[in-house]
Amino acid sequence: MATLYRQLAELLRDAGCVFVRQGKGSHEVWHSPITRRPVTLPSNITSRHLANAILKQAGVDKRV
Repeated sequence: MATLYRQLAELLRDAGCVFVRQGKGSHEVWHSPITRRPVTLPSNITSRHLANAILKQAGVDKRV
């Protein structure tokens, strides 16, 4: 099963989000300038619902 990580990371970068640090396990922490909050992104994400929830948390209007 293919992951949605690359597509999700590209959408976050396009929205101005920046990679902050590596989190625990396969997770990364990004910062959203829109919501001014950290967003946790798993590198092995396969669920479109979770991907869309992460985009919503980051304040990005696009959907996967």
